[in-house]
Amino acid sequence: MTRSLLAIEPLPLLFYQQPTLELAQSLLGCLLVHETAEGTASGFIVETEAYKGPFDRAAHSFNNRRTKRTEVMFGRSGHAYTHTMHTHCLLNVVSSDIDCPEGVLIRAIEPFSGKNLMKHRRRGMENEINWTNGPGKLTKALGVSMDLYGHDLTSPPLYIARGFTPSEISAGPRVGIDNSGEAKDYPWRFWVANHPFVSKFR
Repeated sequence: MTRSLLAIEPLPLLFYQQPTLELAQSLLGCLLVHETAEGTASGFIVETEAYKGPFDRAAHSFNNRRTKRTEVMFGRSGHAYTHTMHTHCLLNVVSSDIDCPEGVLIRAIEPFSGKNLMKHRRRGMENEINWTNGPGKLTKALGVSMDLYGHDLTSPPLYIARGFTPSEISAGPRVGIDNSGEAKDYPWRFWVANHPFVSKFR
């Protein structure tokens, strides 16, 4: 990729107003950017998972569960929903309409800019693939923390910009939700086909 960061601008709100399953696929190839005092780091999104809220047993907002943690999901689309799992911070994009709590988890990215910064944040890990090939890994590499809960993704410091268009998108069951009944089999995980930075092949 030879695209200059100078030409990169946040995607507009309209982009996030797509139906959740469509948004999860449209995010593939987009550039996730985080500007910090240490510098800017970014990567192309190569894997996502959709969560369809009230009717999805795997979603935090299943059955319209409204808590301090899920509150942002009941607002407008295009905001960041950060949450912790096993001490790792995970990044989701709020989708759908107000009071329809749905979202898309960013599962993996391909590093683009700020690679030295990413390597430093990943404690000098030599294999670049391991910097960002998982939802908890990519947030560490980009410096994304719970402080960004509720951030509007249409503006810095954390935003998503246009990137590349995948030649092929694959779909399959989501990862790590075996206790969610029939929802564990929904094919709502999407990834750039044959991409080496995808977190887990099935």
